[in-house]
Formats: sequence, C-alpha cells, structure tokens
Amino acid sequence: MGRFDALDELVAKIGAAKPSEWDALRSRLLEATKGFADVKDVIEHLESAKRSISSLEARWEVDEVIEAITPPPEPEPSKEEKPDPNKPLTSADLVLVYDDPRGIRLHKSKVGERWFLTQVDPRTYQPQTFELRPEEVIQIKQQLDGSPYWILGAGA
Repeated sequence: MGRFDALDELVAKIGAAKPSEWDALRSRLLEATKGFADVKDVIEHLESAKRSISSLEARWEVDEVIEAITPPPEPEPSKEEKPDPNKPLTSADLVLVYDDPRGIRLHKSKVGERWFLTQVDPRTYQPQTFELRPEEVIQIKQQLDGSPYWILGAGA
C-alpha cells in the first residue's frame, strides 16, 4: 500500500462525485493531508493526482485543498527598513556640497549626517578623502561661510 493511497482514493472520489458531494469530499481530503510531515510532497502529489480528473470544476476542489495546505510565502525584507548610517559608503552614497577649484571638496552622505573632506596631499599631489568628526564639520562650515564654492541645493 502506497504512502498516498488514501489521498489518491479521495481525489478519485472527487472526480467521480456529483457537485453536491464535493464539499464533504474536499473536507475529508483536507483532513487526510494533515497526517503527513512533508507538506511539499503532499502538494506535489495532489498536483499530479488531480490530472486524472476530467472535470475542471472537480480539479478546482483539489486546488482548494492545495491552497489550504500551502504554507504562506516567506515575507520579503521590508524595503522601508532604515539603511545603516554607518555602512561603508561609495561615491554614489555621497553628495558634493562644496567644490573649491583650488582642491578642497566636501561631501555629505545622502543618509545620515556623515561628512567627508577631500583635499590634495601636498607631498604626493594625490587627493585624499577622510571622514570628519561632528566638531570638525562645524569648524569647517564656519571657516567656509560666505564662500562662493558652496553648491546650492546640495543640502549643506
């Protein structure tokens, strides 16, 4: 005797029954599925077994059982979760707020309140970028107050 014989018997009865008997048979089939540990195997077997039913409406009765025993999908991570303000940043995460052609640039993170200063190293003539502490941001803003190199609308 096969593992799914009781289910096969009920599916066959649904296929041969009158529509007035479907509710009772569907309930019995649903009850019979509860005795199995692996719901996925039961669903796959019912999907296969219902193909033997010629009546589309009777197949729908089996589909209702399948829907009833199918576990809900895993919830997707919320897209509205707050991004980590301390994650490593890329250039796409920064907004240029100050651009002095003599070599000083200030960037602000799009998320959070992180500020970065880029300036040319006088020894290597290569740009260096480093994160500023909050007190340094206040000091630099005061020093550069009134400068024409602030970028309007950049959120400085």
